[in-house]
Amino acid sequence: MNSHLITISNALLLSAQNNDYAGYDPFDGLNSHIFTLFPSLKKGITGLAWIQLHKRLPFNLRPILGIQRKRNPKGIGLFILGLLENYKATGDQTHLTEAMHLADWLLTQQSDPAVWGHACWGYHFDWNARAFFVPKGKPNIITTIYVSQALYALSEITKEDKYLHPALDSAHFIVKTLYKELDGRKYFAYIPDEEAFVHNASLWGAAWVAKVASLTNNTDYKDLALTVAAQSVKEQQADGSWVYGARHHHQFIDGFHTGYNLEALQILSDALEINDFDDAIAKGLQYYKTHLFEADGTAKYYNTNKYPLDMHCVSQAIFTLLKVGKTPEDIAMAHKIVNRSIETLYLPKQQRFIYQKNKFFSNNVDYIRWTQAWVFYSFSYLHCHTDTTQISDNH
Repeated sequence: MNSHLITISNALLLSAQNNDYAGYDPFDGLNSHIFTLFPSLKKGITGLAWIQLHKRLPFNLRPILGIQRKRNPKGIGLFILGLLENYKATGDQTHLTEAMHLADWLLTQQSDPAVWGHACWGYHFDWNARAFFVPKGKPNIITTIYVSQALYALSEITKEDKYLHPALDSAHFIVKTLYKELDGRKYFAYIPDEEAFVHNASLWGAAWVAKVASLTNNTDYKDLALTVAAQSVKEQQADGSWVYGARHHHQFIDGFHTGYNLEALQILSDALEINDFDDAIAKGLQYYKTHLFEADGTAKYYNTNKYPLDMHCVSQAIFTLLKVGKTPEDIAMAHKIVNRSIETLYLPKQQRFIYQKNKFFSNNVDYIRWTQAWVFYSFSYLHCHTDTTQISDNH
């Protein structure tokens, strides 16, 4: 057991609890009171520029602009998953009780069932991206899946149907609302009523549909999950990489989305007990390990540039290397990456991680969903599933 890793993880959890799991988010700029007065400015270039300004500034203007700390459903899902890892590692009932308390809140935060028909979740802010505008509460595939994973994992322990049923029901939302056939592709979209094809969103949709299909013996969903996954495997590049998506501004390769793709393919393969995608996974994992990390354990953001250093890349590396790689070499690599992240991105006095470190400056803003929740979950997973004595105490 590594005391330093546990100390860091416990401090992140305590800070979250002290703030009732509410915090700021890189993309929450449109929650400013300014847009209550001028709501039409949320859409288009003004809203996009405003979000990017707050995301990129190395200091936090949110308190003076009326942007409040809020709970984020995906962030809460990540904390639940981390708490359950701690419960499995220690047997401490307080972790399970806390996870149930948070899950009960998530059940109240579903996107309007009268509109969407099935369990699904979105963000607590309006979100303006280059590809689309997403109003607060509109469901998206990634938030829905991470919340569903948390509820399902909790149901496995508690045997409570109130957690199991919405977790399984979310697959119906994904299939009925997000499935697209466009431009010769068959895929799951990121949000309803939008057509952008993004590999990690589509693959995670396929993975969760496959998981639910295996649990409910739904042959149609199994076939659909395979079809959707095969689309992204078909578009994997010869070197094993994936660009982010199909649009012209999506032609980049980055660390955590590559890790997402590999983890999703592995979950799907395990759920359906198939080896159809083993070659794609092996090729992708080799590319991931070779091109998205430096020799000293630094997790790179892009394949061509390590900056910005970001704990999102580190946390996903833990899951990818432990769930997909699984070899002693992969596990040792995960420990090395964690050691390096503590050296470069941890603030010991504040007992938390920064948002990003760039070549010439650091962004030390505290983001709960993007950074601290991911670190808590990934470090808890690492502690539960490996010998963490490989994590250095010399920090």
